[in-house]
Amino acid sequence: MTTANLRALLVDDDLALARLLREYLSGHDVELAHAATGPEGLARARGGGFDVVLLDVMLPGQDGFSVCRALRAAAPSLPIIMLTARGDDADRIVGLDLGADDYVPKPYNPRELLARIHAVLRRARGAPPAAAGERIEIGNLVVDVPAHRVTLAGAEVSLTSFELRLLVALARRAGQTVPREELAAAVKGEGEAYDPSVDRSLDVHVSHLRQKLGASFIKTVRGVGYVLTRTSGA
Repeated sequence: MTTANLRALLVDDDLALARLLREYLSGHDVELAHAATGPEGLARARGGGFDVVLLDVMLPGQDGFSVCRALRAAAPSLPIIMLTARGDDADRIVGLDLGADDYVPKPYNPRELLARIHAVLRRARGAPPAAAGERIEIGNLVVDVPAHRVTLAGAEVSLTSFELRLLVALARRAGQTVPREELAAAVKGEGEAYDPSVDRSLDVHVSHLRQKLGASFIKTVRGVGYVLTRTSGA
């Protein structure tokens, strides 16, 4: 995948960091816009035109968590990478729970951040491979894979790209336990190397699916993986 014409929005009050990151990313065909406060970042992101948002946790005016929550509600499919100075697992879990696609602890190497941007965009843009007209029906849950559309009892369910890929992987083997390693492989982008952060975030994204579909849809098989039940929603 080429990064030509990619537009990223950095929401961070560190002006020196923003300048350095803009210089680095511009050399890799990524245009970086910058917002120094939470409200400004939220407004600019809602305005559209960005491929990915790089969102710091500690922000003046409105913290990154609340920005993430509001932005995810407004733009479910927009990739969000959280940046946290503390590198605290609690921050990571909260960010993922609010709908962030990935996190990078600060200080970070710009090369790593660029790699994370690539990985998140591959997952967001890479549709789950589908046979022509593939449609999976499990009770009153319908997954139209080519259309990237999910309905539950006739009502459309809004999913992030990560959640959609995870659901498709489970739905294709409904009633069977899918190991965590297979799910991690299924949701990563095509040609993307294994990323431990994907495996670590599976529990959070499964939790999101349960919230959106109903807790009884997805069962945990402790120490193995997850299973999408065939009887739920019937």
